[in-house]
Amino acid sequence: MAAPSASKKVVYAALIGNLLIAGTKFTAAALTGSSAMLSEGVHSLVDSGNELLLLYGLKRAARPPDAAHPLGHGRELYFWSFIVALLVFALGAGVSLYEGVIHMMAPEPSTSPHVNYAVLGISAVFEFGTWWVALKEFRRSKGSLGYFAAVRRSKDPTTFTVLFEDTAALLGLAIAFIGIAASDYFEAPELDGLASIGIGLLLAATAMFLARECKGLLIGEPALPHVEEETLRLAAADPAVQRANGVLTMHMGPQQIVALLSIEFHDNLTAPDIEACIERLEARLKERRPELTTIFVKPQTTGVWSARRKAILDADQDE
Repeated sequence: MAAPSASKKVVYAALIGNLLIAGTKFTAAALTGSSAMLSEGVHSLVDSGNELLLLYGLKRAARPPDAAHPLGHGRELYFWSFIVALLVFALGAGVSLYEGVIHMMAPEPSTSPHVNYAVLGISAVFEFGTWWVALKEFRRSKGSLGYFAAVRRSKDPTTFTVLFEDTAALLGLAIAFIGIAASDYFEAPELDGLASIGIGLLLAATAMFLARECKGLLIGEPALPHVEEETLRLAAADPAVQRANGVLTMHMGPQQIVALLSIEFHDNLTAPDIEACIERLEARLKERRPELTTIFVKPQTTGVWSARRKAILDADQDE
């Protein structure tokens, strides 16, 4: 799981790179009249706005709990990440598809194609730099998992959002290069518009994938299995605990987890003994797992817990 400082580093790198790239692409589009280059400029501008929204989300999510939000503001990051996915679809994909269709219906030959090639080369260098920063951070956080499995299990949307945006940007540059080169070689300006449509479809697919992952986080996802296993192991190790039946968890943010422990205490314990045990458990768990920001302990027999878990699993299967 990426730390907040690491997430910010990735977002800042992407923001600086995209601002430089957007200015370069718009200049080239104005000089050459290329539809694909204009779509790429819009793409980079939308990505720059997305990075600003992610930084805003990180700042809002870091606020402490208050009376209106007793469990904290961590989910604000998930909300703004979902907005980013919508913007990629509505602005990036929408404008690219529109420009592509218009350019195919009323094709105009591109002028000074060598300017486009130079800009695509410069943009590729900038884009690869920001993509590499995001990839290194994602590799560090994913461990031995595969890339798609790591995205599905990740609780920090900033790193994988930037990584997928930059991957789409590099693929978009490749599509723009092919479209511009084909348009110049075959003297068919319609191919430039077709490349713009291709970029739009690429952005639409990226947006839908990001929206799906952010939706799961926004609704609420449990902690990773090893976190739940360690939580149960630490709880079961307390001498006052007869059995740690199970734990229900939910991420309120990348580093904010709410945990509900079902524990069966020894029958000879008094109420003060149980209260002391709960205090020990909370202190020990938060020391070992600082992301466990809120812990609830429910005295519960094994049978009651098993029935509760079965009801949850049955409901999941019905869906």
